[in-house]
Amino acid sequence: MRRALCLALVALLALNATAQHEPDTQSLPGSRTIMDAHNCYPYYEWWHDRIDRALSAGTPLAIEQDLYWYTDTKTGNSWSIVAHGVPISGREPTMEHYFFDRVRPIVERALKEGNQGDWPLITLNLDFKTEEPAHLKAVWALLTKYQDWLTTAPKTSDADKVQPLAVRPILVLTGESDGQQNVFFNDVPVGNQLLVFGAVHTNTKDPMAPPEVLEPSAASNYRRWWNNPWGVVEKGGQQHAGEWTPASDERLRLLVRHAHSLGLWIRFYTLDGASDKEESCNGWFRTYNFGSLGATQLRWRAAQKAGVDFIASDQYELLGSFLRSLADSASIVDVEFFSQSCQQCSLELHGANSTKRKGIRTGQYACHADEQKATLGLLSEVRHCDWIPTIGALEWVTVAIAI
Repeated sequence: MRRALCLALVALLALNATAQHEPDTQSLPGSRTIMDAHNCYPYYEWWHDRIDRALSAGTPLAIEQDLYWYTDTKTGNSWSIVAHGVPISGREPTMEHYFFDRVRPIVERALKEGNQGDWPLITLNLDFKTEEPAHLKAVWALLTKYQDWLTTAPKTSDADKVQPLAVRPILVLTGESDGQQNVFFNDVPVGNQLLVFGAVHTNTKDPMAPPEVLEPSAASNYRRWWNNPWGVVEKGGQQHAGEWTPASDERLRLLVRHAHSLGLWIRFYTLDGASDKEESCNGWFRTYNFGSLGATQLRWRAAQKAGVDFIASDQYELLGSFLRSLADSASIVDVEFFSQSCQQCSLELHGANSTKRKGIRTGQYACHADEQKATLGLLSEVRHCDWIPTIGALEWVTVAIAI
């Protein structure tokens, strides 16, 4: 009887583990935390390597592109360029050249190999610095050209009903302006595909207002994410942040839980920890700097633990490596004997650092005389059990029997 129950629970665990690797799972709010490469484009002909730096951090990741509508005063011709703002020379790269050409090998390989459970590989975050209708339409035309690469959703007659995503290697997000919605949603005929998804409007009068005041709106078919400065977590933002406190941690968690309850991805910008020299040499903004890498890493860790979807930073490589280290440590199961009753269990565990021994331990569980429980990490096989696990997957499932 116990063996049958154990095998049933293992089957349930395997089913949950499989669900985490379904093609669209990684697109769900709260399913993963990824590095968002802030201002990932050249400034004034400097720092052309930013996109290479971002991609070197590995996928999945997000890449922000600021877009500006440039008009040549001599010819009168206009086009979209990747730039933060004036001064503009006209020699700035286009998004097609700087972004789409650069990621082509990654996307084409991904399409050939199929979704390995990590799509979208790249989230393209559009920050429009100018919103001329011609500019927005030109970007829509560019996205249409690369539609086969993009995550889409069908437009229906019900704008409020969130339609399922057809997940592909790239997901495109954009801002909250109504002008962008006009072109990217309102002008799209019913039955056609949405290629880009907007942010919800945010009430910014009081950054420290309760989460439901800051953001009262649930996700719609077009508006699917919530973009926030760090000042909604710690009053005054990076420049006025002191010690990381339990109160700030709880504030962060409340914001994230609220976003996910509304069906929204949530992004925070921009979490840097650099010296004055590093800022100057790299063209990073001082207003985003916590003053030290240690202070910033505390907040990176807190954001990851809270389930933030996108953490924006200028320190692409450091943040990418930091998040990978957290993911790796979470998959390591330290196995040791815990009690005579638990010693009867032989299991095989697989993680970044695989371990195989008898016994169980992932940090918290109990073996009692009348009830046996265990919290499992990554479990692939159980040969004999006299305990009943609390199964960890997307949600916690508690199962226990008296013995």
